[in-house]
Amino acid sequence: MPALSNAKHEAFARALAKGSSAVDAYAKAGYAPNRSHASRLVANGNVRKRVSELQRDAAGRAKVTIQSIADQLDEDRAFARLQGQAKAAIDATMNKAKLLGLYSERREVSGPGGGPIQTVDLTNLSDDQLTALEDIFGPLAAGADDDEDAASGEGEADPTG
Repeated sequence: MPALSNAKHEAFARALAKGSSAVDAYAKAGYAPNRSHASRLVANGNVRKRVSELQRDAAGRAKVTIQSIADQLDEDRAFARLQGQAKAAIDATMNKAKLLGLYSERREVSGPGGGPIQTVDLTNLSDDQLTALEDIFGPLAAGADDDEDAASGEGEADPTG
């Protein structure tokens, strides 16, 4: 549907499509504010069709797809190569591969000396034993909330000892 032939109706439809209330859109279109006239114009079939079309077009322009991102990464890679920025070009290529599921980073975690991670079965401990472990490890777990302290391995000094 082309733009509405009445310029004020078109301005009204555009304001509605951008999210204005009917009364505000009516005023933005150049009319004197009037709730009942704005309500009547909202109900106009041509205006409703035009608002729907404008919203649909805006949604289509805003739609982001895997393909659109891949295309942007291709453009970024080409630009980086033109600028002689090899690392940026490689980053764009790697990001495209990750986006398309062609590459994923895997990290293996192992215990001391590359061996298996040691585990301890705590299911058969008594309540007293669990309490003792909680007394030992509880303060360590509580300190994990302090990002800076946990990262550095340093905490506050114990004033009692």
